[in-house]
Amino acid sequence: MAQPLTRERFAARLYDLRERYWDTHPFHLRLHSGGCTPPELRRWVANRWYYQLSLTRKNAAIIANCPLPEVRRAWVDRLAYQDGPAPERTAPEGPGGSAEGGPAEGGLADWLVLADAVGLDRAEVLDQRHVARGVRFAVDGYLHFCQTRPWTEGVAAALTEMFSPDHMADRVTAWRTHYDWIDPAGYAYFEHRIPTARKDSARTLELVLDHCVTAHQQQAALDALAFKCEVLRAMLDAVDYGADR
Repeated sequence: MAQPLTRERFAARLYDLRERYWDTHPFHLRLHSGGCTPPELRRWVANRWYYQLSLTRKNAAIIANCPLPEVRRAWVDRLAYQDGPAPERTAPEGPGGSAEGGPAEGGLADWLVLADAVGLDRAEVLDQRHVARGVRFAVDGYLHFCQTRPWTEGVAAALTEMFSPDHMADRVTAWRTHYDWIDPAGYAYFEHRIPTARKDSARTLELVLDHCVTAHQQQAALDALAFKCEVLRAMLDAVDYGADR
């Protein structure tokens, strides 16, 4: 019977999956080196909107599958972060407000500001007309995974956020350097998300280390994180293939 990894070795194995993260994908390398055309960059933003839309539902699925009140309480903050505050606290109608179909605050609202900043028509982002079939398939697969697998695996899949803060910081620097046509207001999403992701990833890692204690649970967590990396790379495959077509 397989023996579980020590806590330190398990954490190291999770970090070892860093090399499978999507920042090494050819499209991201081109995106950060200034090699993308404006239509390619807009396509990436429009397709990532579909992923952003899935996050609250996948987090709600993790909560629904979790029997532990203390974990549910810790995870529920992610819902409000992405969707924004209750309607009575929303901002007046306008670029970030509800009149155009987006929340007043939160990750979704920030992403719509980014869409504005790169020159996308907000109505076209909201109706998802630019979402590639492959992106839709990958994101739907990720949501289904979190809805049907044990909560620990859904949480482990979210550990790609261990790798994302530095990548997002590099993105902002690269975009400011290479794409000076982007409205700086669009960087609010990354400026808000980077510190949050650093805190979230530390808490998420602790949850996985605390609750995946058997060899089977640890391997399932590793497989879940590897699967999430493949989801992200599959999204970029679809964006890259469809760019300018």
